[in-house]
Amino acid sequence: MERVNQILKNQVFSEQLKKLSRLEQGRIYCGHGIDHLLAVARIAYIKTLEEGLPFQKDIIYAAALLHDVGRAAQYETGIPHDQAGALLAETILSECGFDAAEREEILTAIRGHRDRTKAGGTPLGLLIYEADKRSRACFACQAQDTCDWPMEKKNYSIRR
Repeated sequence: MERVNQILKNQVFSEQLKKLSRLEQGRIYCGHGIDHLLAVARIAYIKTLEEGLPFQKDIIYAAALLHDVGRAAQYETGIPHDQAGALLAETILSECGFDAAEREEILTAIRGHRDRTKAGGTPLGLLIYEADKRSRACFACQAQDTCDWPMEKKNYSIRR
């Protein structure tokens, strides 16, 4: 998990999290800070263990930690965060010692994590998509009446 810890210490990653924290200050809907990123990683890893999926822990954690790294760019410029995130993540992953094949697997998952049909193209993308949705406690959200997430993405139960 050394490379995952390098992501946490990475300057670009840290700057993006700080910027995102400022931009989401006062947001009533789901946030995208470190708590969310770790929840996605943990849910994805638990599912991997339970179902015997073929993913390494550090690959899961890297994809989960970086899946929303482009959120600040989306707020500032309108570029979809999966696209912006893949650009940022490529540099971060290189700096943290992930090889070309690992980077491509993770970047594909980041690009596809917002849409089940895109994510379904790769097993890791689908895992991150599902963990991302399961990480949200829509059943307890104070803003659920005004949330514009489609019903099929909302999480109204605790599932394995």
